[in-house]
Amino acid sequence: MIILVLNSGSSSIKYKLFDISKNSEKLLDKGALERIGEKISSHKEALAIILKKMNMDIKAVGHRVVHGGDVFKGSILIDEETIKSIERFSELAPLHNPPSLLTINESRNMLSGIPHVAVFDTSFYQDMPERAYLYAIPYKFFEKYKIRRYGFHGTSHRYVATKAASILKRPLEKLNLITCHLGNGCSITAIKNGRAIDTSMGFTPLEGLVMGTRSGDVDAAILPYIMKKEDLDINAAINLLNKKSGLLGISGLSNDMREIIKERCRNKKAELALDLFSYRIKKYIGAYAGIMGGCDAVVFTGGIGENQPDIMKDICKGVLTKSAKMLIIPTDEELMIARDTFSLVKSKGRE
Repeated sequence: MIILVLNSGSSSIKYKLFDISKNSEKLLDKGALERIGEKISSHKEALAIILKKMNMDIKAVGHRVVHGGDVFKGSILIDEETIKSIERFSELAPLHNPPSLLTINESRNMLSGIPHVAVFDTSFYQDMPERAYLYAIPYKFFEKYKIRRYGFHGTSHRYVATKAASILKRPLEKLNLITCHLGNGCSITAIKNGRAIDTSMGFTPLEGLVMGTRSGDVDAAILPYIMKKEDLDINAAINLLNKKSGLLGISGLSNDMREIIKERCRNKKAELALDLFSYRIKKYIGAYAGIMGGCDAVVFTGGIGENQPDIMKDICKGVLTKSAKMLIIPTDEELMIARDTFSLVKSKGRE
């Protein structure tokens, strides 16, 4: 089955084209169109350019959607109700869900008559226990507004966990894994017997680890304090935590780990940013190993996780038992989306 996977950002569309069957998975093409709104006028034009390249008879389209709230526990065939739900959760992912919706709507027009599937970053975490996803604020806010930890990067965590089980030659259902997706955005997930039981990102992708420009965990009282001292409104304060903090905020240099590493020997703030970044990861790994009663492997992926093995080794020192493995596995979210699309289309008899 020829499956097109689309991953849309506010100014880009990444795509991969697969030929998927029960016994094989072939990548046929991949690419990205960037600077939408500048060089390319719209997501519609970008999608038209992508489709013009395709000489294949596309049978289904898989779409990455960041936020599915508490509605979607798995991937789903897209219909009008699905689109309404994605629109509803755009408030919680304003940089991610709206461009996904644009691409979904345009691709359904251009490639009508074939199934379109939504694969949600958040669905992997829907079965976490309440003690892991609830915040200790009045329970009525969960009931009224569904304020809870949703988790993100779920498709990546799910892919590398599956790959780790294959490498370790053990069933995923019998493994305790800690998966670390480390890029400009960073998250860690505790996976016990194949099920996500806790994760570092929360109601939004701001919580958790030190990231490229995001603060990660902070005392909530810091926000009104800074707002008062710096005369900031709420939008400026949230922007400060999302866009001006993390590695960039501490180093004063860059959100790019490669730049931080290059400057660490001659710049104390760059060294501090790296130390803070690594310390927070080590702390989460220790905590997650504790709640699972130990772990079989820690898996690193993402732009930093895949390309800085020495830093990953330093993070694992003193926190893992001798029997635990450290694995570095390149992620492939698009392949995971293609697999979900294939399985869902086949099961619904829509091919």
